[in-house]
Amino acid sequence: MELLAEAAEDLDLKLFEWSLTGGLRRPGEERPLEGRTVQAGLALQHAMDLQVPALFVFKDLSAHWEEPTIVRFLKDFENRFSQGPSVLVILGSPGLEIPVSLESVIHRHVLALPGPEELEQIVNATLQSLASRIVLQVELSDADRDRLLQALSGLTANQVRQAIARAVLEDRRLDAADIAATQRHKAAAVRDGGLLEFHAAEENRADLGGFENLQAWLKRAALGFSAEARAMRLDPPRGVLLVGVPGCGKSLAAKTIARQWGLPLLKLDAGRLYDKYIGESEKNFLRATAMAEAIAPCVLWIDEMEKAFATGGDGGSDGGTAQRTLGLFLTWLQEKKETVFLAATANQIHRLPPELLRKGRFDEIFFIDLPNAEERRVIFAIHLSRRNQDPAGVDLDRLAVESEPFSGAEIEQAVIAALYECLARRCGLSTEVLVVELRRTVPLAVSRREEIEQLRAFAAGRFVAASVAEGRQT
Repeated sequence: MELLAEAAEDLDLKLFEWSLTGGLRRPGEERPLEGRTVQAGLALQHAMDLQVPALFVFKDLSAHWEEPTIVRFLKDFENRFSQGPSVLVILGSPGLEIPVSLESVIHRHVLALPGPEELEQIVNATLQSLASRIVLQVELSDADRDRLLQALSGLTANQVRQAIARAVLEDRRLDAADIAATQRHKAAAVRDGGLLEFHAAEENRADLGGFENLQAWLKRAALGFSAEARAMRLDPPRGVLLVGVPGCGKSLAAKTIARQWGLPLLKLDAGRLYDKYIGESEKNFLRATAMAEAIAPCVLWIDEMEKAFATGGDGGSDGGTAQRTLGLFLTWLQEKKETVFLAATANQIHRLPPELLRKGRFDEIFFIDLPNAEERRVIFAIHLSRRNQDPAGVDLDRLAVESEPFSGAEIEQAVIAALYECLARRCGLSTEVLVVELRRTVPLAVSRREEIEQLRAFAAGRFVAASVAEGRQT
């Protein structure tokens, strides 16, 4: 409404607003122009009869526009004022369906989330409003203010006001300590949207063992964010696809990318995109990518991508939803303007369509295999340290041998099971306890040997190995 009020003033138009409860009236007035204008049809008729150039804002009209009378009124309005001077604006959510009969009459415009300049204006206005009622202190350096605005990116104007008000009212001050609280507020707001999870860069504690080739690529790709790269007109890196054996660190690698580059991480579970109603899945995807672009620069992690874009059949079983969503994804991947680095993971690579795997869609496709002996040694050390155990107290070399051909996830579970065993027996952790737990476990590479071997054969020569080949089991 603030934007429309400014537009009406710039265009020298009178501003009117209509709602189901207030009828048609001027903003700020309590009574409608005429009592009967609470009814949508009469309000539209009254708007057409007014002899003044005006901008009419209808807030609840979508509840009625399937009615033949309303459809006719809207067409008549468009015919009468197609060359000006009056304009009709209908407010609604981004996913609002426009009836087929009105598609040629109504033009959709989606408002973007607030950018940096608008965010700063909202923050300043909120602080001024609070300062008129309470005594508050603002202690933010220029760097702190930039971090605060980045923490608020991706939120609506109302969510920004709420986040600032909550931070100030706790101790009547706004300082660097409130930035973390603001990020938690954003994480909750993003999560409540139902599609994405938000992890601030400062809260990402991912630690990756091995993956030398991937680590070297990430170090080189990070140069794409530098001023030198911009001076050479080099675009920032676009994304990687991580495929491989389940439980071998694809998800951890996606988290590590964000941590190493100091970027926030947005996780999109591909299974959440789908909705039982036609068209909703595509809208969910557009909402998710719009949020990622608003928060940029960031890493967008699409987990188990094959769930969203799997091929098979003629597409009739899902009404063509997967194909339409794939088309939207490919278009976004090709045309996105903001710095959103895509880290996608997939377990069943054969289910992904070939157009998604062709060169140029991703900067690189990495295959993550079962860890070799040195990587297993590092993985044991990481999980022991994470649980306050000294890796030097056990024989890591022996554990690396005993855990062949375990995945990283299976090694982690063996460490956890061994620690529970020690708690039950009231004894300290030892190499023998860990070996016993390893021997109790049947790894996926054994229980599903044929599938794993087929996956590794498919990846050979097609994708870049995330780790060096020396010492790897074949």
